[in-house]
Amino acid sequence: MSLGDENDGYEGGVGGARQTRTRLPEGATGDPYGGRRPAARGSRSLITVVGVVVLLIAAIAFANRGNGGDADTGTDGAKNPGVSPTAATGVVPVGKGWAKDEQGAQSAASNYAVLLGSDGMFNDERRHDIVRSIADPSTLEALQSGFDADYSQAFRTQIGLNADGSAPDGSTFVNRTVPAGAKVKRFAGDTAEVDVWCVGLFGLTGEGSTKPVTSGWFTVSFKLQWNNSDWKVLSTSQKTGPTPVTGDNPVSGSEEISDAVKEFGGFTYAR
Repeated sequence: MSLGDENDGYEGGVGGARQTRTRLPEGATGDPYGGRRPAARGSRSLITVVGVVVLLIAAIAFANRGNGGDADTGTDGAKNPGVSPTAATGVVPVGKGWAKDEQGAQSAASNYAVLLGSDGMFNDERRHDIVRSIADPSTLEALQSGFDADYSQAFRTQIGLNADGSAPDGSTFVNRTVPAGAKVKRFAGDTAEVDVWCVGLFGLTGEGSTKPVTSGWFTVSFKLQWNNSDWKVLSTSQKTGPTPVTGDNPVSGSEEISDAVKEFGGFTYAR
């Protein structure tokens, strides 16, 4: 379950590329040049053209060899002009805590979205540990009581889970959140407001499940406070979307989804 109970159907996209072959106009003779063929090149002209082509190939090979290190590592978009301007960016944080800058705030919010959108939130002890690890001391009590109400035992029973938040025998509980991007709405040194756009997976696999695994898109908003060493959560909220157009992928069976959840571990680091 993502940080609320909005759960849409499967949505995604399929892309592809097509090539178009262009045919030149033909005259009555079937000649694309209208019956007037270009004059044949002399041997000296041909040698000149071949020489230019060889020089171009050599120059391209040399340029590629010179940029090979950055292209292979892909560690810095500025050093690798081949990286798309829409590619994911960011450096891995070093040491303890997130950096006190806009990227650090985005990284903190993205990872907090993963934690708050995990199956651990359905177990009382794990949920309390998660909230304690990310909450600012000034709002810890309010956040704990709010999440306790959201993930009540009545709610867990309603969606088919056991009292401790585990899945019934013969089924697998799926609740994952995957950030697709983040943006800073406001940054003021010691405080930040960050939106994280996410896709979530939620449901139960297994024969006879009335809560099949579905996916939904949503945006989680965080208000963060710097506590002299790290970003901590003051408050969170969530809204549906933006949601891409539904793709035409065939729906997988319950067993295939269950196997995928067991074989593909979720990420603990979002950016």
